[in-house]
Formats: sequence, structure tokens, C-alpha cells
Amino acid sequence: MVPLRASFFSRPTERVARDLLGRVLESTVNGIRCRARIVETEAYVGEHDPACHAAAGRTGRTEVLYGAPGRAYVYFVYGMHWCVNAVTRAEGLPSAVLIRAVEPLEGLGTMWGRRPKARGLHDLTSGPGRVCQALGITGPAHHGRSLQRSSVRILEGQPFARGDIATTPRIGVMKAADWPLRFLVRDNPFVSARAQ
Repeated sequence: MVPLRASFFSRPTERVARDLLGRVLESTVNGIRCRARIVETEAYVGEHDPACHAAAGRTGRTEVLYGAPGRAYVYFVYGMHWCVNAVTRAEGLPSAVLIRAVEPLEGLGTMWGRRPKARGLHDLTSGPGRVCQALGITGPAHHGRSLQRSSVRILEGQPFARGDIATTPRIGVMKAADWPLRFLVRDNPFVSARAQ
């Protein structure tokens, strides 16, 4: 499998979020490779989106969102979890896709080692904080890095058919919570919460 080109990410954020389903998130940390199929995403569509970090404007934290598409935007939430996003659209148009859930493909033993308190296979990678913990993704190591050439990449994989994909409002946000910008694979056991 080869990495998705930067041009894949240089498109409307909602399209990228939907088209990332079925692609493969890969991390290589301390020489150990893990791979997982993306099964749930959320789009954050710019300064006019009150749930997007760019709504606060250009800051040190959000600078990567304003940069080139196809880079990792990794941030810390609730004082305990890393979350990984793929920057989208063109430079100067801050938006990104949050990777909410993945289905493990390779490196399962390593993922279990990083998440020893996971309550079963579904619990291993169903949620953005769990994704980063299981794949060893952190801000200090991966924030701002290319998703084509760094130790965290998104590979071509096999996209899902449109009929296999559901669209729902985003979850875990207070502002613009009703915007239909969450995309998930129907009936996939690794999705973080069931489609309504």
C-alpha cells in the first residue's frame, strides 16, 4: 500500500472525511509498525465552524491547520488524550478530519500492550483517544508531520461503497453539535457509537 497523496487532502473537508473510510492509518514507533482501517471520521470545516479549533483564530496551537494539506494535526484533550487529524483544503483555509475510530489490521499485540485496560477488542480503538494510544501517536512526535513521509501515514487501503457509509451529527462537541459531519461505516463493531 502506498500513502495517499497530499492532493487527496486538498479537497472539501466533508469529502475527505467520507473518503478516508477504508483507508489505512499506519504508525511506526520504535521500529514497530501498526496498521488499522479507518472506520469513523468527523469533519471540522474552518473558522466559521464553532466546534473547529480554528474558530479561535490563528494561534500557535492552530498554526498547522492553516498550513499545507496532508499533515497531522495532533492535539491534547481533557488533559489525558491525544487526538489525530488530517489537515485538509488549501493553505490558509484551516480545516481537518478527526480520525475517530479504526479497525486493527496489523500489530495487534503492540496495541494491546499500549492499552492494557481495554475491555475487549471493540474497546481497543473505538474513539479518537484510544486510536492514538493504541497506535502510539503523540503531539510531540507527530504534530505537523507529513502523512505521506513520516512515521504516521495514511495509506490507500480500500474505500467503502457509499451505501456502506452513514452520516450523523458529530458527537462529543457542544457547539454546532447538530451539523451532519460525522461519517462512519455501518455495522462496523469498531465505530465509537452507533449511528442514530
